[in-house]
Amino acid sequence: MISEELLGQCLKVALSTGGDYGDVFFEITTPLAIQLEDGKVEKYSTGMEAGAGIRIIYGGRTAYGYTNDVGANTLLDTARTVSSAVRGPALTADINLMKTRPSVDFGYLMMPGTVPSNDKIALLCRVDKAARKLDTRIKQVNVIYRENLQRVIIANTDGSLCDDERLHTTLTVNVVASDGGVIQTGFESMGGLAGFELFSGIDVESLGLKAAARAVGMLTAPRVKGGRMAVVISSESGGTMIHEAIGHGLEADLAQQHLSVYSGKTGEQVASPIVTVIDDGTIRGKRGSFRFDDEGTPSGKNFLVTGGVLTGYMYDRLTAMKDGVKSTGNGRRESYRSRPIPRMTNTCLASGTSKAEDILRATHDGLFVRKMGGGQVNTATGEFVFDVQEAYLIKNGMLGDPVRGATLCGNGPQVLNSIDMIADDLGFSIGTCGKDGQGVPVADAMPTLRIPEIVVGGKS
Repeated sequence: MISEELLGQCLKVALSTGGDYGDVFFEITTPLAIQLEDGKVEKYSTGMEAGAGIRIIYGGRTAYGYTNDVGANTLLDTARTVSSAVRGPALTADINLMKTRPSVDFGYLMMPGTVPSNDKIALLCRVDKAARKLDTRIKQVNVIYRENLQRVIIANTDGSLCDDERLHTTLTVNVVASDGGVIQTGFESMGGLAGFELFSGIDVESLGLKAAARAVGMLTAPRVKGGRMAVVISSESGGTMIHEAIGHGLEADLAQQHLSVYSGKTGEQVASPIVTVIDDGTIRGKRGSFRFDDEGTPSGKNFLVTGGVLTGYMYDRLTAMKDGVKSTGNGRRESYRSRPIPRMTNTCLASGTSKAEDILRATHDGLFVRKMGGGQVNTATGEFVFDVQEAYLIKNGMLGDPVRGATLCGNGPQVLNSIDMIADDLGFSIGTCGKDGQGVPVADAMPTLRIPEIVVGGKS
């Protein structure tokens, strides 16, 4: 793919005019996407792309260049271009690259490339048919299969040389239902760091049924009446709330720029004593996992909040150098075209000791959220808002009628401090997290929990 000798030459040329640190990121990516719409294949796209990015860190700043021509001459020219941003003492010693061992290792049981395309399309058709059979009010079903094999080699001036093979496989279904002018949608997805074995022993039809049932169920559901109320969020909803309410605020670049409500609060109580938040890139099969991050740091399990106390941030090399600490393995980039920045991997609010059914029974009245939609947060203030896809009223500790049109609005630290019950039923969701124009694969997880009072947006 690329020789160790050439990697060393690129590093030496890049730091020929100075710099505190340098690295080379090389990748080959082979994606495949199949889209089935209304029972017909509307899109089938595949290809291969290769490229490399070269970076220098100097005086707390970054110079970065990239190319999709991975020939030796072009790579060395890119290194010279990057070096022109720096004026200082040159790196004169040779860089002895040594293979770095990962903290964890992952393997794939069934490479998608060995599976015939017709088998993949047949999988989509099964999901499509299951969704359509549920109800005549189903008007549109869109099923998408994606696989992406990314092979990377990373070398840096610390002498580290590492490689990783990341295989992401996903299946998503979007359903549209309509009745009497009312239109509702349902969405379900599955995926992870896995090959085609992801679907072994899985009833994929249930994915279509869940999305269809959600869309149909919301057609006749009344709009929720807004106000302040208790909210129980199911583990089925995944960890969107924890991702937005605290996750982004604990990325070190935002904290260092005072763009996070959690800036400078290490050692302080920022959540309820029963709240522990972990970012863990070592979990087998999860979408945010990897052997090495995009700077060559082995993946790790990082406790961000322990017993409600802020214990650390998520660092890449640049932010770690600024704070005089080690990288936590959170340096990630969308591709060779992007410089690495601190990003989440698999972010979890740890399981508690309660039972989900006990939390529901202990809540006299309120809102039960089974499925979250999208969300956004102002990291500087902690204010967030989330859409709710599927929700039910809680009456006398029991599930009541479904309602639609709900949003959850609140302040991250205030909400996290108010959580008073957490169950033992951790549930994951997957996604692609956007930041600074880059998207990276992540997973989020949260058990069933109760927020005694939060603003629920709805009809007045």
